[in-house]
Amino acid sequence: MKNSKKCIGLKIIATIAILFGLLTLKSGGEVLFIDGAGRAAAGNYVPFVLWTNFLLGFAYIIAGIGIWLQKPWAVTLAIIIATITFILFIALGLHINAGGSFEPRTIKAMVLRLGVWTFIAIATYIRLIRHDYAIK
Repeated sequence: MKNSKKCIGLKIIATIAILFGLLTLKSGGEVLFIDGAGRAAAGNYVPFVLWTNFLLGFAYIIAGIGIWLQKPWAVTLAIIIATITFILFIALGLHINAGGSFEPRTIKAMVLRLGVWTFIAIATYIRLIRHDYAIK
């Protein structure tokens, strides 16, 4: 029973990670590569934040696949994603503090990204690493 709950929980987490990655690639790609409504709606986006999040979108998908397959390396990747997101958030804060232009919704998006990936990192650690040690 516990193993079944573990699998269902990991599948849900993996699905969230993959969907989050696909949405990140779509929204970031529209701003970066398509001169149209997406770019116009982005307003005063911060290029280094946009590029980093866009590139992390690929890592989100890879992590999601690893979580789906219950690979321990997916925990490490989720922790790396959360750490990079935290460092990026600090860099955004420094950019804003230095008077750089930004959109207030960028802060909300970064809070969401950091929260999601912190949750994913902790949940996958508990389900894939700590859970396995607790059984033995």
